[in-house]
Amino acid sequence: MTGDSAVTAAPGDGRRDAGCHILHVDMDAFYASVEVRDQPELAGKPVIVGGVGGRGVVLSATYEARAFGVRSAMPVNRARRLCPQALFVPPRHRVYAAVSREIMALFREVTPEVEPLSLDEAFLDVSGAIRRLGPPAGIARLIRASVREQYGLTCSVGVATTKFVAKLASTMSKPDGMRVVPGTEVLEFLHPLPVAALWGVGEKTGEVLARFGLRTVGDIARTPAATLRRELGTAAGAHLAALAWGRDPRPVMSRVPDKSIGAEETFATDVDDPVVIRRELLRLSERTARGLRAGPWLARTVVVKLRLANFKTITRSKTLPEPTDVAQLIYRTACALYAGSGLDARARLRLVGVRATGLIPAGATATQLALGEEPESWRDAEQAVDKIAGRFGPGTVRPAVLVREADRSGPLRGWESA
Repeated sequence: MTGDSAVTAAPGDGRRDAGCHILHVDMDAFYASVEVRDQPELAGKPVIVGGVGGRGVVLSATYEARAFGVRSAMPVNRARRLCPQALFVPPRHRVYAAVSREIMALFREVTPEVEPLSLDEAFLDVSGAIRRLGPPAGIARLIRASVREQYGLTCSVGVATTKFVAKLASTMSKPDGMRVVPGTEVLEFLHPLPVAALWGVGEKTGEVLARFGLRTVGDIARTPAATLRRELGTAAGAHLAALAWGRDPRPVMSRVPDKSIGAEETFATDVDDPVVIRRELLRLSERTARGLRAGPWLARTVVVKLRLANFKTITRSKTLPEPTDVAQLIYRTACALYAGSGLDARARLRLVGVRATGLIPAGATATQLALGEEPESWRDAEQAVDKIAGRFGPGTVRPAVLVREADRSGPLRGWESA
């Protein structure tokens, strides 16, 4: 296993991504992709998720089905006519919502500035993560790799200076792609696009613009703003004029989730050895405890996440008698949760995670000594290790079992979050 070195993202795109701190991440054919992941026999086939009744609509379709003209919100009967060989799958909304929550949590481990638009897409402002994770394009690559490795799904990412351009860039990079639009190239990117690319241009507005010979974004940009306001109304005209010149001052509006701190790892290969799994739980417990003490926070509840080779995910949690920031207590709890998970002793895992929830400020409660615990407790030892790490770097002191594993290949590094 690798050591506790900090995450380093892939290099950016030179100077091209400078200032491009807005990312739009869009999952590819989300519902359909989850179904294909969970039912591998569907891979490579035209799959449509939607109501199977005569009045149902298409909720999602694989790209094999889209090649026949099938699109979301299309009546199922029409989709059947376009693609008679399609395989129809009833939706599992609870599953999609659960996967979405995990993916959004992954985004929040990159940056707290996350604005979900729906279950399968979100804006991220990564300006505060650049020093930690590298340039924006590298962060986008790291997100795409993590989504693939941890969830068996693909996503497309747009990287730009504004939300509007980032969303267009992710759409144009689908499926499973990434596009960076530097600030100096925004107009070159926008102006050849059809007017329908602009937010707010629907069928009726498009007809009005077409009557005036305005068919591209560049045509709108070259039209006097007063003309647009007169023909479309003050608000709509000003809105389209601003977008046509790449102006979109809206910030990413984050929705702050419940506070938690944790870490997780995706193994390079599936692991079925309980000794290796418990060793990883120790590493993750230490990282989680360090994050708590850095807060400084105490946690009431310990949560363990176990993802099987088939991507089925099991979570188990336990609320402690007293809140804690001690790695050894978190580790013992995590091991007990793993042992009580109901998994077969040789179940193959691709990911494990440890998370602390129910956080309270460290000074808000008195910590009771456990029966028989000496004043020079594990907490004192771990705080001493924190001081050493602060001076000489993380990983300077660690449990012997982890030192022996330090030079072995191991899992993808996760992110610690607060």
